[in-house]
Amino acid sequence: MNFLRNLLASILGTLMALGIIFVMFLILVSLASAEESVTVKKDSVLELNLEYPISDYTGNDAADPFAGLFEQSIGLDEIIHAIQVAADDEKIKGISIRSNMIMGGLSQVKAIRDALEDFKESGKFVYAYGDFYMQPDYYLASVADSVFLNPVGMMNFRGLSAEVLYLKSLQEKSGVKIEVIRHGKYKSAVEPFMSDNMSESNRRQIEELLESLWSEMVGDIAGSRQLDAATLNNIADTLGARMPEYAIANGLIDGTRYYDEYEAMLKGETGTEIDDDQNYISMADYMEDAKKKKIYKGKDKVAVIFAQGEIFYGEGGPDMIGQGIMTEALVKAREDDDIKAVVLRVNSPGGSALVSDIIWREVELTKAVKPVVVSMGNVAASGGYYIAAGADEIFAEPTTITGSIGVFGTIPNISELAEDIGINAEQVGTNKNSVEYSLFEPMTDDFREVVQESIEEVYQTFLRRVAAGRNMSLAQVDSLAQGRVWSGVDAQRLGLVDALGGLDMAIVRAAELAELSEFSVKKYPKFKSGFARLMEDLGGAESRITEAALKAEMGDELYSIMQEVRRATRTKGVQARMPYSLNIK
Repeated sequence: MNFLRNLLASILGTLMALGIIFVMFLILVSLASAEESVTVKKDSVLELNLEYPISDYTGNDAADPFAGLFEQSIGLDEIIHAIQVAADDEKIKGISIRSNMIMGGLSQVKAIRDALEDFKESGKFVYAYGDFYMQPDYYLASVADSVFLNPVGMMNFRGLSAEVLYLKSLQEKSGVKIEVIRHGKYKSAVEPFMSDNMSESNRRQIEELLESLWSEMVGDIAGSRQLDAATLNNIADTLGARMPEYAIANGLIDGTRYYDEYEAMLKGETGTEIDDDQNYISMADYMEDAKKKKIYKGKDKVAVIFAQGEIFYGEGGPDMIGQGIMTEALVKAREDDDIKAVVLRVNSPGGSALVSDIIWREVELTKAVKPVVVSMGNVAASGGYYIAAGADEIFAEPTTITGSIGVFGTIPNISELAEDIGINAEQVGTNKNSVEYSLFEPMTDDFREVVQESIEEVYQTFLRRVAAGRNMSLAQVDSLAQGRVWSGVDAQRLGLVDALGGLDMAIVRAAELAELSEFSVKKYPKFKSGFARLMEDLGGAESRITEAALKAEMGDELYSIMQEVRRATRTKGVQARMPYSLNIK
C-alpha cells in the first residue's frame, strides 16, 4: 500500500514539474515575441497611463528572462528615464497623459510632473485627458499644455486632509492591548494606541505638514495654469471645480471633450489623417525601448542604491529594507573602483532601530572613501532619516515627509482577553528575571523599566547620529526631534536637509563631489524577479486568498484597522519609525 502511495506521489510530482516547465517555456516564448513586437512608429504619441502602483525602483535584472513578470508596480526611475529619452526621440511627437486614480505618493507625482516640465522644453506637446480627476491625477495633468475632461466627468479639488485611526477603545473591548514604551517627551508617538482622540499638539503638526504639502501643490498648479494661489484656494474652499463647467470657468481645465474628439485633436498635432489610426505607444512598452538608450555615459560610475519600504531585520526585498541586501549593496559600491560616488535613495517610514544603525554604519564606512548623497522620496522619516543622517549631503523633494526623530516600543498583551476566556498561564524560571515577558500576564514594572532604559539609550544614540551628520548640537537636534514630522521645505529651513530636488539632482551633485565630468549610473540592489518570488511563495497562496477574502468581507475601513493592529504586533525590538500611518487624501 505504501509502495503504491509513494509511486502515485512520485508520478504526481513529476507531472507537476513537467507542467511548470511547460508553462515556463510558454512564458519564455511569449516574452521573446513580446520583445520583438515593441517598436516605436513614426509620429507616435507616448501614452502616460499609470495603471500600476508606483515604486521608486523595481530592481529588475535585465539578465533575468522573467524580469517584470508578475510585477505589480512600475518603477519611478524607469518612468522618468523614458520621458527624458522621449524628448530627443524623433518618432515621439508628444505625450498624452491619461492617468486616473494614480497609485503613487505626492513626491513621486511631483517627480513625474517635473520631468514633463523638462520634456516640454523640447517643443513637443503635452496634453491631458481624464474621465475624472482626483487630486493627484489633476496635480500631474495640470502640467500639460491643455487639460480636457469628459463632458460628464468630475473633478475632486478640495485641499488635502489626513486620517489617523485611534484604537484605544477597540483594545479595551477586545482585551488585546498594545503596550507602549516611549521616550518621555515623545508627544504623539503611538498615540492611536493610547487614546481615542487626537491631541492638540499632534493635530497642529499634521495641519502644518498638510499646509506645507498643499502649498507646494498649489504653487506648481498656479504656475502651469497661470492662476494665483489665492484663487486656487478659493476654488478648493467652494468646490469650484466639482462640475466640468465650473472647472472651465475657473481656469482649471481647457474644455470638455469625448475621447474620440480628444483623439482627433491628437491626430491634428501629429499630422495623422482623420481616417487613419493614430500611432500610440504605452509607457510600459516605451520603457522597454528606452532602456537601450543612456542619459548618463562614462567609464566612471555613480552608484544609486534604493532603500524602500519599512525597515525590518533580515535580508530585505523590493518592499522591505533589510540589513542583508543594503549592506551587500553598500559594500559592492565602495569596493568597486569604477564607482566614484554613491546616492542612497530613501523612501521609508522607518522601522527597526537596530537595522537602521547597521545601515547607518555602512553609510559611514562608504562615506569615508567616497562621497555619499541621499535623495529622499515620498517619506524618509524616523529610521528612514536615521540611515540618511550621516550622508555628505541630503536632497529632499518639497513634498517629502521627513523627520520623526524618535523611538518607541510596542508590545502586544492579551492578559485581559485570556482572563475573559478562561486561560491561565503559569511561568517557571531559574532566576529572578529569567521569565522576561508573557503575553498572558500584565507587564511588570521591572520589565517596563528595562525596556524604557533601552528606549532612552537608542533615542540618545539617534540624536548623536543626527548631530554628527548635520553638524548640530544635541540640544538643537532634540528641539527638532520628539517624533515631529516635517515637509521637505521645512526640513531644509531647519537644517535637516541641504537642498530641495529630485533623484537626478542628487546624482549630479554626487558626481560633482567626486569631480566627475562624465559618468554612468549603476543601480543597486537587484531583486529576484516577480516570477521567482511567486514560485517561492506558492505555499502562501492560500494565505493570500484568505487576505483578499477578509478585505472584501470586512471592507476597507475595518480591514485597515486590522492591519494597524497587525503591524503593531509584528514589530520586534525598539522602533525608529513613523508612529502611525498617515493617510493623506
